[in-house]
Amino acid sequence: MDETSILVKRAKENDLSAFEELVHIHQNRVYALCLQFSGNHDDAQDLAQDAFIQAYRALGSFRNEADFGTWLHRITVNICLNSKRKNKMKPLSLDEPYQSEDGSEIRHEVAGTDGDPLRDLEEKEFRGLVQAALKSLSDEHRAVLILREIEGYSYEEVSSMIGCSLGTVKSRLSRARQVMRRRMTELAREAGEDLPGRR
Repeated sequence: MDETSILVKRAKENDLSAFEELVHIHQNRVYALCLQFSGNHDDAQDLAQDAFIQAYRALGSFRNEADFGTWLHRITVNICLNSKRKNKMKPLSLDEPYQSEDGSEIRHEVAGTDGDPLRDLEEKEFRGLVQAALKSLSDEHRAVLILREIEGYSYEEVSSMIGCSLGTVKSRLSRARQVMRRRMTELAREAGEDLPGRR
């Protein structure tokens, strides 16, 4: 039995310290996922808290057949999608910083470009195009794109998290990529920019 399984077993027996340890292990990824969906710190913190509360309440139904992290992320995705539908949260932002374990803010950085200011500006504009294109996706398409391309989950894990078939995941992902490409091209034309690699 690995450490997580032991903690889950203890948490199921109403050991609150065991559940707190599970929160500590998973809080950064859950928060990062909530931030991808919500686009701001306050909503992400609220969503992450809701996800852990719901996970605690549903812990009795968790079977060790699945990975605890995947199960927790499925709850998180459902919380995010349901909250977005209810509250129409602000669009997500890939440029939002996230908090590290020590509480300091970390920004997603683009790899160094040898100090070329023009290249830095192009990268920033490109990230802006990505953000704007993501906003044009439906919740369902955005969810599969975030989970597969940003969070790096397998098709099977995405299927489990959002509760639909593997074929539906692949279909939505294919459609999301098409919409993203088309929308980014449109936005680049509107802004009078070339997409990187299309010169």
